[in-house]
Amino acid sequence: MKRALLFLTIFLCFNSLRAQDPHFSQFFASPLTLNPAFTGLFSGDYRISGNYRSQWRSISTPFVTGTAAIDFGILKNVISYTDIWGVGLMAMYDRSGGGALTATYLSASTAYHKGLDPEGNHTIAIGLQGTLVQKRIDNTKLQFENQMDNNGYNPLIPSNETLVNPKISYFDPNIGVLYNGLIGESSNIYLGASYYHITQPIESFMDQTQNRLSYRWTIHGGGSVPVNGKDRFHTSILYMKQSTASEFTFGGAYGFTLSEVEENNPTVLFLGSWYRLKDAVIPYVGMQFKGFQVGMTYDTNVSSLRPASNARGGLEISLIYIHTRNENNKYKTLCPRF
Repeated sequence: MKRALLFLTIFLCFNSLRAQDPHFSQFFASPLTLNPAFTGLFSGDYRISGNYRSQWRSISTPFVTGTAAIDFGILKNVISYTDIWGVGLMAMYDRSGGGALTATYLSASTAYHKGLDPEGNHTIAIGLQGTLVQKRIDNTKLQFENQMDNNGYNPLIPSNETLVNPKISYFDPNIGVLYNGLIGESSNIYLGASYYHITQPIESFMDQTQNRLSYRWTIHGGGSVPVNGKDRFHTSILYMKQSTASEFTFGGAYGFTLSEVEENNPTVLFLGSWYRLKDAVIPYVGMQFKGFQVGMTYDTNVSSLRPASNARGGLEISLIYIHTRNENNKYKTLCPRF
């Protein structure tokens, strides 16, 4: 069991180096993992979003993360015209360590966006999120010292090691705040902060240890401005810290409008790039059409892992669909897209 404890210590420390929580380079395309206060902030009836990320394929078995979410406004005919009350559901799956560690997250969130002016062009929101988390270690995918022979690791040799708690579950509450506003006639700006793992739940696969999940806090913002009366430039920034790991990402994308500007859902081509400080350059290409926004990024590694990874980091794909039945939708203020 000492060898198992040693392996798990190294294994969990390695996972902590990748920021502990699953995260996305396209943080702007995963609103419910970034800040629960984003719940319901869009112009439409409901929003469906999904994300897929595969990382470190060039070094080892890739880490894989995926999400699926839906959020929508409620009581639109009851609350003030300038307010939004949003609710949302999200599922997330994360696999790392060659499949030895898997995690499943089921979240419910709500946010209330209070209008600060008669037109609702400026709002302040608070959001709450509750998440049920289950993490599992597959003992058959771990390698132990006593499974080594003269030729190296031999999976046919039994490890004779067992985990006390191969599966753990806990409840995890999160909170966030967000300001969104219209500047001038057609520029948008937003600024938010979120705080995850408020209760610092215990994450221990061994009865002898009582490891608590470190809280994670983020500060993020962004905006968009019109260009030449047709196109738009979007920018966003994120600072995130969890335990000793931190991340600072910033960048932007230019939106080329390919159809008539007067259309309710114009076709737009996005080209841009983000930079995660001391870690990766992240080129972005995306398309907006008929209520859909599809994006793709690829992390180009610039950290100390560059020689081992050949500068290759992770592929990421995002999809957002906003459905609008009523052209006279109540909320017309510009909402964040990046």
